[in-house]
Amino acid sequence: MRPLDGAGAAEVPEPGLRPADDAPRGAAEEPAAAEAAGTPGPGRRWLCGSSPCGWCAPPEAKKKAPCPGLGLFYTLLSAFLFSVGSLFVKKVQDVHAVEISAFRCVFQMLVVIPCLIYRKTGFIGPKGQRIFLFLRGVLGSTAMILLYYAFQATSLADATVITFSTPVFTSIFAWIFLKEKYSPWDALFTVFTITGVILIVRPPFLFGAGASAASGDGDYSVHLKGTVAAVAHAVFAALTLVILRRMGKSVDYFLSIWYYVILGLLECVVVLFILGEWSLPYCGLDRLFLILIGLFGLGGQVFLAKAIQIEKAGPVAIMKTMDVVFAFILQIIFFNDVPTWWTVGGALCVIASSSGAAIRKWCHGAQ
Repeated sequence: MRPLDGAGAAEVPEPGLRPADDAPRGAAEEPAAAEAAGTPGPGRRWLCGSSPCGWCAPPEAKKKAPCPGLGLFYTLLSAFLFSVGSLFVKKVQDVHAVEISAFRCVFQMLVVIPCLIYRKTGFIGPKGQRIFLFLRGVLGSTAMILLYYAFQATSLADATVITFSTPVFTSIFAWIFLKEKYSPWDALFTVFTITGVILIVRPPFLFGAGASAASGDGDYSVHLKGTVAAVAHAVFAALTLVILRRMGKSVDYFLSIWYYVILGLLECVVVLFILGEWSLPYCGLDRLFLILIGLFGLGGQVFLAKAIQIEKAGPVAIMKTMDVVFAFILQIIFFNDVPTWWTVGGALCVIASSSGAAIRKWCHGAQ
């Protein structure tokens, strides 16, 4: 199938199609490469006898398939960015965790507002979903505050490992509130997660008085507070996921983030006012860390969202366990804190639980 050239030299078209020339007479002949490709070239279109209007658009090029493994690479990059952001939270010791959360909310708000204006979704949301958006904002921001406190109070590795118990709590809450099936496999994964958390917490009534010395955090009471905060983060994060699942695709993703940052900022201001902990960082390095926390957190979210778009959820969930590996490496390099064998054993239990849950859902969805 070839079009007419610029000089009007006729060629035999395929049945049902006749080429037409919209270019002026005397125009230069189209390149031979365009003829070889079978496209009309500039200024020309295909005339189609079978079409009611007589015109056919040129055949579109096939969409390029994503590079194999690109989604997993995005997940790995997201895990690295989240881990580095957690490292900066651990480094900023002179600023309260609630204040760090407030700074992150402000930074994300500056990014989300232009996106909402561009997408024309509004700032309130559908009438029937506003209560769920409100709960998503309050619970999600509370989970963020608890996570940052856990990073400051206990070791980076311990806090990161415990956050991976979120899928187990999600299964339980989905069974309670969404009436989803809770299988014996889910119960087994729950047992593995609880075992892993116990190995990390090392309560003295189970491990003896030596648990405090073996914690490697100096003060066992602070380590215990950080661990409780990490578990509470996993619970609130699971509730947030259940609410997001309840809303489904009826609410724009950026609108959900908007409620998260605006309610999170209000919550942080109220808590800081009650605690009297508000103070601007005096050190220029701390200010840089606060900016980097927002940048790396946002980058991690973007790459994770891209990964989920082009890769199945099962492999993404498994690859995301690299968060734990990065946390161990960063803890050793920057804090010279080698995790204990109890922590390693607990990490293996929690990772086995979250990976098993992801693999099971992946295989179940493929059937």
